[in-house]
Amino acid sequence: MHILLTNDDGIYAPGLRALWQELRSLARVSVVAPATEQSAVGHSITLLTPLIVQPVFDPDGSHFGWAVEGKPADCVKLALVELLDQTPDLLVSGINAGSNVGINVLYSGTVAAAIEGAFFGITSIAVSLEYRDPVHLDFPEAARLARRLIIRLMEKYAGTGQLFNINIPSLDQGPPKGVRVVPQGTARYREQFERRTDPRGRVYFWTMPELVPIETTPDTDVTALAEGYITITPLHFNLTDYSRLQSLRLEITE
Repeated sequence: MHILLTNDDGIYAPGLRALWQELRSLARVSVVAPATEQSAVGHSITLLTPLIVQPVFDPDGSHFGWAVEGKPADCVKLALVELLDQTPDLLVSGINAGSNVGINVLYSGTVAAAIEGAFFGITSIAVSLEYRDPVHLDFPEAARLARRLIIRLMEKYAGTGQLFNINIPSLDQGPPKGVRVVPQGTARYREQFERRTDPRGRVYFWTMPELVPIETTPDTDVTALAEGYITITPLHFNLTDYSRLQSLRLEITE
């Protein structure tokens, strides 16, 4: 089996390295990831500047992967079209530092990379780790947990081109309570900005890091993760609202 590993935190991120350590016991792993952090870039791609690609080597001289000066979706496109000598059986994106649940899924570069793999018909899995203390993230343990779930998903869904989003709860309070398969939450978040003034008197804003849902719906990825469960959400990238398709056709053609 051949796995393409990518992320949005950058090729030197500890979450990617931890997942690489676990996945290489299962299969051949090719790493193609952004050269620098690309958090919250969503599914943007690079059009107006060149995509510079550099090989990355470990201290022992072995080739670790490719660093792309672009977005996560760029990395997947280049990997599949130019850099890899064969199409991978699986794409894994992560481990992201911070959860990607609720509407954050729409902003996430981690999930976008997995979506790009699914575009190409490759079974793709995004993996994220919630944190309360970003300094002490236990990526090795999160990678071990993710590996078990990836094996189970591949046993049933290998070669189907399906898309999954996995979130692991913060591990500083102990092991997860279990695994729950839940839908994506869609509650709007309370947007918060910190207003500041620079030395020249100009006003600027920092987006606050804590996104708090205005209201939550039970049994979603947001609530299950908050309760201490690993969440798995099957996703798709077809945004058509089929419930309104026929009625709109009738309205427009009358």
